[in-house]
Amino acid sequence: MSVKSTRESARAAGGRNGPDPKRADQAAGIAAQDPARIRNVALVGHSGAGKTMLIEALLAANGMITRKGSIADGSTVSDSDAAAVHQQRSVTLSLVPLMVDDFKVNLLDTPGYPDFIGELRAGLRASDAALFVVSAVDGIDATTTALWGECGHMRLPRAVVITRMDHPRANYDAALAACQKAFGDGVLPLYVPVRTAGEPTGLLGLLSKEVTDYSSGDASPEVRAAAPDELADAGSARGALIEGIIAESEDETLMDRYLEGEDIDPAVLAADLETAVARGSFFPVLSTSAVTGLGTAELLDLLVRGFPAPLDRSLPAMTDLAGEPAGGLDCDPSGPLAAEVVRTSNDPFLGRICLVRVFSGTLREDSPVHVGGHGLADRGHQDHDTDERVTHIYSPLGASLRPVPYCVAGDMCALAKLGSAETGDTISARESPLLLETWEMPEPLLPVAVEADSRSDEDALARSLGRIAAGDPTLRVDRNTETHQLVLWCMGEAHAEVVLDRLREQGVKLHTVEVVTPLRETFAAAVSGHGRHVKQSGGHGQYAVCDIDVEPLERGGGFEFVDKTVGGVIPGTFIPSIEKGVRAQMERGVSAGFPVVDLRVTLVGGKAHSVDSSDAAFQAAGALALREAAAAGKVQLLEPVSSVSITVSDDHVGPVMSDLSGRRGRLTGTTSSGEGLTEISAEVPDQELLRYAVELRALTAGTGRFRRQYLRHDPVPLNYSPS
Repeated sequence: MSVKSTRESARAAGGRNGPDPKRADQAAGIAAQDPARIRNVALVGHSGAGKTMLIEALLAANGMITRKGSIADGSTVSDSDAAAVHQQRSVTLSLVPLMVDDFKVNLLDTPGYPDFIGELRAGLRASDAALFVVSAVDGIDATTTALWGECGHMRLPRAVVITRMDHPRANYDAALAACQKAFGDGVLPLYVPVRTAGEPTGLLGLLSKEVTDYSSGDASPEVRAAAPDELADAGSARGALIEGIIAESEDETLMDRYLEGEDIDPAVLAADLETAVARGSFFPVLSTSAVTGLGTAELLDLLVRGFPAPLDRSLPAMTDLAGEPAGGLDCDPSGPLAAEVVRTSNDPFLGRICLVRVFSGTLREDSPVHVGGHGLADRGHQDHDTDERVTHIYSPLGASLRPVPYCVAGDMCALAKLGSAETGDTISARESPLLLETWEMPEPLLPVAVEADSRSDEDALARSLGRIAAGDPTLRVDRNTETHQLVLWCMGEAHAEVVLDRLREQGVKLHTVEVVTPLRETFAAAVSGHGRHVKQSGGHGQYAVCDIDVEPLERGGGFEFVDKTVGGVIPGTFIPSIEKGVRAQMERGVSAGFPVVDLRVTLVGGKAHSVDSSDAAFQAAGALALREAAAAGKVQLLEPVSSVSITVSDDHVGPVMSDLSGRRGRLTGTTSSGEGLTEISAEVPDQELLRYAVELRALTAGTGRFRRQYLRHDPVPLNYSPS
């Protein structure tokens, strides 16, 4: 790979006099025409690794911005969201297009904090390669290592860029060793830092034997031949790189020729390297500094020449609306339209804005399309199919939108005013609608209960939640019918904070309350109850008397009503009225206000009046009889218990199991994956899981994850006090 053409492009863009401020408008406003000249790359790494500032450096080096922004000031291109500015980190997926040597490079800045993994997975779905960003100061965390494996399962081409090389505590060698330990032996440097007075001022290309010197400024790096001592210092790294490339080459004679001492043509090695990177079997490493611009030209060159075009990647599985596979589609601008909404946001002026990846066909202005969404009903996103019209197409650059006439297969764009479109929806031709298989969505496991400050805010809360949930498949809105609470299920505290901030930004006044666990009640032992409802008012009376026996059933036994009256003491028309009254009281509860379950009620006697008895009177008598039985007997509270599967690294098994015992959990088994991971199965009361999403993350350094499923209701401890 050569940086010459990329360097000349950067000079043409601005040179020493600074970048052309019009270049950003020109670059972002160009609609790509050939999928072969498009690159879609997701930047992946933990929060603080330097992804956002790396994009700023690439924009500056390419002449698209006049000055690099600052995260502290909230002035970066990709972190334009108000929540990102407030939290000082990326919280949403952001698209930044670059024009490099007539190639359109769509950079997808993904959040690195675990709470926003849904946005990250959307970015991976829209990309054709991943650039893993690793800090030379902080190294690699376990979450990044897990994401590397996830990208491997997706067969996504990857490269590694080591950032923050200008920092006083930067340690390139330690960061590289950590990458090779975490990611495998196929991770090898393509360039190594060259230092002047201990500071990294340039990069030595191990194949070209040339040094790109950035000491004079990032707008105009100079290239020179490497000095003999520099080549000697890089000798072992160069040998490892060449051997790694040859091992991936389809030319089986290269290794023998290399071992015999032949100097392999760098152009041959570069071609084999590009092939290996594109097919995801070799992972080059570069080093950069967003402050000095170190490595920006080399990275731009890798993005264009190392990563694959959309033509080289297979399309996601598709079906028609009947569920039949839709075969024969590929990345062809003239093929059937198949695009996907990977992110949805709301603009106060343009309304709903959808970030779209086009997989097949071409999106054009003023064209009719079909918008379909299926498979997310459990998240509150009901299946839907509507026909709409595309009015305007935009190329986004951070918060800016520049109109373009079309968007071809392989490219990305933004669509405004698609009223029904939600994240994960498929956009296809109206005459031949399609559905793309949805990507895996993480399960939200942190409940946050909210209440509107006033009755007038309740409608605004419902409308705003609908808009936010349409763009965030990781948010689940649950209106609990048992506790009568509005519960937002979030990925974590940071995710919850973003959701609440967005609601307040839309003018909703609300506050959070304690989450109430949906308990239930039952009778601990058999008991009798007497219900007497006798009233006289305005010459019209109400008369009803009933006697019942109450006994508990086994867990899950439901409700049984048995009539054992004899002699017609209660007319048959009023027997159902008593049952109706008992059922109504069971729904309201008899002790703590929770529904009563697992009960048999036997009607054993009663009295009626020939004139004053009525349906309403016997309903009231039935309810009163159940309340009196509860007062005379013992009511048992039942709490929900969930079956929990927790996946943690082997190092954290002990602490997690110890923590479960403190949560009244009952261990049911452990299974080792053989890959350093263990799955722990347990039964845990739901009350102990309210904040487990946060606490498990703290306990396992962010690597633990769990699933839960309702199992049953069990008696609560005697000292338990419901919230």
